Amino acid sequence: MLENQPERWRFCVAPMMKYTDTNFRYFARLLSRKARLYSEMVVAPAIVKGDRERFLRRDEQESPVALQLGGSTPEELAEAAYIGEQFGFDEININIGCPSDRVQSGEFGACLMAKPDLVAACVNSVKQRVQVPVTVKTRIGIDDNDSFEFLQRFVECVAAAGVDAIIIHARKAILKGLSPAENRTIPELRPEVVYQISRNFPTLPVIINGGLTSLADCDTPLRNCAGVMLGRAACANPYLLAQVDTNFFASTLPIPSRREVLAQYLEFVAYHWDSGRSKQMMIKPLYGLFQACPGAKQWRRDLNDALHAQRPPRLELLAPAAFAA
Repeated sequence: MLENQPERWRFCVAPMMKYTDTNFRYFARLLSRKARLYSEMVVAPAIVKGDRERFLRRDEQESPVALQLGGSTPEELAEAAYIGEQFGFDEININIGCPSDRVQSGEFGACLMAKPDLVAACVNSVKQRVQVPVTVKTRIGIDDNDSFEFLQRFVECVAAAGVDAIIIHARKAILKGLSPAENRTIPELRPEVVYQISRNFPTLPVIINGGLTSLADCDTPLRNCAGVMLGRAACANPYLLAQVDTNFFASTLPIPSRREVLAQYLEFVAYHWDSGRSKQMMIKPLYGLFQACPGAKQWRRDLNDALHAQRPPRLELLAPAAFAA
């Protein structure tokens, strides 16, 4: 990690729709005390005018956790951010990276890279309403606007507005012709662009995202940036988070076993089973817990059986062969 940079963003788990809800974040916190977690993106009007209890549900144990907001109206974003802070979120993150058509039609997400002054106004407005850090998650460019000068100008604007950190996905976004899933793989990764931004803005924490699939992948990025952000890898193989505190934060606490984590999480699931939470979303974080372990296939079948039977999974009925791992 770069010297004189705050450690709070050293290792982050990316905001992912239909993944990083309150259930996943509670589960992830059982694996790592230090990883910084991010909510699914919530559009600002849904918080200001809608069911904020539904969108901002969180457990105290999740912290530190950031609320990611989508929007392009400074005053509305500021109000949503203030409400999020009251619900206990430890950071407000503004989405300037999502390339989906739905997001573009709402005039937020990656398309806002073309309007750096508006993004700066949004950052400034939010900063005036909350005490927690305000960050931006973005791309290295959009469509044909993919020069280094374009990105430099964007970062200059948000930095001048007082952004506390910037998370950069090291791919540009193709706004027309590619799906959001394709935008995660088809545009080439250009991490050296993010490294140069980090060098050009030595007092601004720059966190790199994109293409990181293991903890070993983080070594070079952490020599060039203040932090790293993993996404899908943390969902497909969540147990990698168990090594985060030791590897990146010099923790001397024992690394929890899969069985220990499972036992704690199943207590959480049983407690909330009849509370109205989505049963599928409560079980979803568990599917990858025994990735590549003996009994992993049977493990997933057992979870499906529990879900189909509408009963909370029980430790003694779940793929015991996997517990040796």
